[in-house]
Amino acid sequence: MNEADVRERLADVQDPDLGDDIVSLGLVNDVAVEADGDGGTVRVSLALGAPFSPHESAIAEDVRDALADTGFDVDLSASIPDELDADERVLPGVKNVIAVASGKGGVGKSTMAVNIAAGLSELGARVGLFDADVYGPNVPRMVSAEERPQTDGETIVPPERFGVTLMSMDFLTGEDDPVIWRGPMVHKIITQLVEDVEWGELDYLVMDLPPGTGDTQLTILQTLPLTGAVIVTTPQEVALDDAVKGLRMFGKHDTNVLGIAENMAGFRCPDCGGFHEIFGSGGGKALAREHELPFLGGVPLDPAVRTGGDEGDPVVLGEGETADAFRVIVENVANNAGVVRRRGVSQGR
Repeated sequence: MNEADVRERLADVQDPDLGDDIVSLGLVNDVAVEADGDGGTVRVSLALGAPFSPHESAIAEDVRDALADTGFDVDLSASIPDELDADERVLPGVKNVIAVASGKGGVGKSTMAVNIAAGLSELGARVGLFDADVYGPNVPRMVSAEERPQTDGETIVPPERFGVTLMSMDFLTGEDDPVIWRGPMVHKIITQLVEDVEWGELDYLVMDLPPGTGDTQLTILQTLPLTGAVIVTTPQEVALDDAVKGLRMFGKHDTNVLGIAENMAGFRCPDCGGFHEIFGSGGGKALAREHELPFLGGVPLDPAVRTGGDEGDPVVLGEGETADAFRVIVENVANNAGVVRRRGVSQGR
């Protein structure tokens, strides 16, 4: 068993999204074979960038299966090569930054961001949640975050809830105090929070953006290396029209859109059992199809979502149809983040 033997076996492992084997795609960073009298160890470094995504977990399992009958122990590691040194990166400890955005308010964007973050954490990932909705920060309420950030005067240590590290403008303003800032102040505070918060080592940093296409979004697009964005909409036409504006904003800044998530996708009556499409049907899917983007999934209009937001219990951590719908979106977000990272490696090699 040598490196060539290992790579020959790995050439049978297919990437489920990119349509070729991991060797041809350049997703094998390195192979080392350490032999001894009883076999030894094969160490394989893979270019996988979305920890705990189902598809990348499946790739890793297929690699183990491909080497299972060799008599060697298999030691897998995963990393995406980065041309920048650690001290040149904006967030050196963060593997993926995912923006959750909407063209208009009232479509459940913050609810989606909270459930994506909590769902990724439930999968096993290290997750941060940055409530960047400067003018209407409400994530702390939605997760019942009573603990405040700590600081030594230089850095800010954020609190944690449901395994998710949290930061929000709500922590920095007085209760019920309005935020009345012009663009330059928004740019300054967002940049400061990015640089001064001790995010630590994270697999995903989920950012809840304010609705629309204003100063906060522009600052984040110009400051942070986004893996991609999730666009949240409801099925109704007015929400879809504004979602297109969000799509165009990310397109102008060469930011990958991981897909469209549809909120309030019908209501199942608890009394009659009927399913009512209050805001129309199929709008999110049609938007995704029109722009050749993935449809991440739809979440029904469910009183449990409102209750969870008010009481600080993300629905994705519970049971039932709505929790399952959120989990589908979480897994699709992670899978599509992995596609972006692996495709970048394959195309850049």
